[in-house]
Amino acid sequence: MDFMESLSRATYYIMIKNKKGLLGFIILLALGMVAVFADYLAPYDPYEIVGDPFQPPSDKFPLGTNDIGQDILSEVIHGTRISFYVGLTAPTIATIIGLVLGLMAGYLGRIFDDIISGVIDIMLSIPSLPLIIVLAAYLGPSLTNIILVIAFFEWVGVARVVRAQTLSVKERPYIEVAKALGASSSRIMFRHILPNIAPLTIAYIILGATSAILTEAGLSFLGLGDPTAKSWGQILNHAYARNAFALGLWMWAIIPGLLIAVIGMGFTLLGMAIEEYVNPRLKSYEAK
Repeated sequence: MDFMESLSRATYYIMIKNKKGLLGFIILLALGMVAVFADYLAPYDPYEIVGDPFQPPSDKFPLGTNDIGQDILSEVIHGTRISFYVGLTAPTIATIIGLVLGLMAGYLGRIFDDIISGVIDIMLSIPSLPLIIVLAAYLGPSLTNIILVIAFFEWVGVARVVRAQTLSVKERPYIEVAKALGASSSRIMFRHILPNIAPLTIAYIILGATSAILTEAGLSFLGLGDPTAKSWGQILNHAYARNAFALGLWMWAIIPGLLIAVIGMGFTLLGMAIEEYVNPRLKSYEAK
């Protein structure tokens, strides 16, 4: 089976045959289009003062205006870009780190395995949320810092799974043949082992996007995010700090919260479908 045939079969299963994958793909496609065309869909520049502060929803401002007169709908639309940026960048960085370290621990063994496995055990034993908050506060309010903090904790799960898969794959006959032919360790890891475990890591990127988006939203809501970024978490922070519900601007707080839940659901459903395709034991039905 060539690459294009494998890709076609995977796409057919994930986006057509699997209902969870199809729903997740539709959600992410819709929100992705909003993110790409945010400049055209937003009625105003999200940083521009276009009306009086605390305007209620109207034809001119469907979600009202914030405390300085910026259009909330425009803020929400541009916030989609931030969610996709953080949701895809942070787990991708974490997956790359986890892949390299997991391969080294599983294939090279000995001191590499002891050190990397020790670090993984230590990281897993530490409550991540308090430390994420501390690190984000120490590094300062920046999307880049938030992405690096998220990646710093997410690589551990990837490395643990990759190490286990590598230990299994490296015992297969074709690996022994490659060794006999004089292939270097790096060539065996990245040319022969990696292609067999890479599909599983795609699911980790997609599933990790949900965690990254929720973490960024949580940090921004706590005031640890980038104050200049129009992220959904930052919008929630401003809404609650300015008593949006008391002012009758409930959509200022409700809409961003709902969108965080929706995009998280989209990534989770698509990630579950990919994981089921890669690992047939997780399938909830028998393929015809």
